[in-house]
Amino acid sequence: MLEVAAAVETAIPSTIDLRKKAVQFTLQKKQLTNVVARVGIVLDITGSMQPLYRNGTVQEVVERILAVATQFDDNKTLDVWVYDTEFSRLPSVTERELGRYVETHIMNNSHIHKFGRNNEPPVMEDVIRKYTEEESESDTPVFIVFINDGGVVKPIKKVITSSSVLPIFWQFVGIGQSDFEVLKKLDTMEGRVVDNANFFHLDAIERVSDEELYDKLLNEFPLWLKEAKNKRIIR
Repeated sequence: MLEVAAAVETAIPSTIDLRKKAVQFTLQKKQLTNVVARVGIVLDITGSMQPLYRNGTVQEVVERILAVATQFDDNKTLDVWVYDTEFSRLPSVTERELGRYVETHIMNNSHIHKFGRNNEPPVMEDVIRKYTEEESESDTPVFIVFINDGGVVKPIKKVITSSSVLPIFWQFVGIGQSDFEVLKKLDTMEGRVVDNANFFHLDAIERVSDEELYDKLLNEFPLWLKEAKNKRIIR
């Protein structure tokens, strides 16, 4: 009887497996199945985000974006940053390390500055540094998911503009009830070689289905890929 129960249990797909299938469906729909890209996530860890770290929402967000990374990245790896007034580049995550990633590497990590105010440019500069100075394949596309629950500082515009010549696409996701005044103007930002950033807002990311989330996440990335190839920013 125990053997039967164990067999049934192993036959039940895990949430990450179900999410990978949802990503695959979205990639097929958007004709992205042959794309190879590095994937990273930047997590707001300012004071107002504290409940989402404690109730498991951020852990779930990491899993949902890891599912994207498994389909784009040859190493099936998601790179991770957190930031408030300071930032930390954390160990990359794979399915093997996913389990209690947020609790282990963020909440129980005394070296991380947590729950202060926000300052986006330093962490963005570190993202740029990693993929353009430290990585050997510096022309591989990079898809960055940037989670933010409040207004960003205005100097973020300069970083986005200057990085428009680089193989990095910034997908900002606003969560909560802030007005996101700066991020709403990304599509009309002038002075860029290509449109390298997009923004959408979700009141409660934990209530959005995987299918809807992946559709929104990957809505403008294909357009950027085409433009960036035409400008020879990516191969």
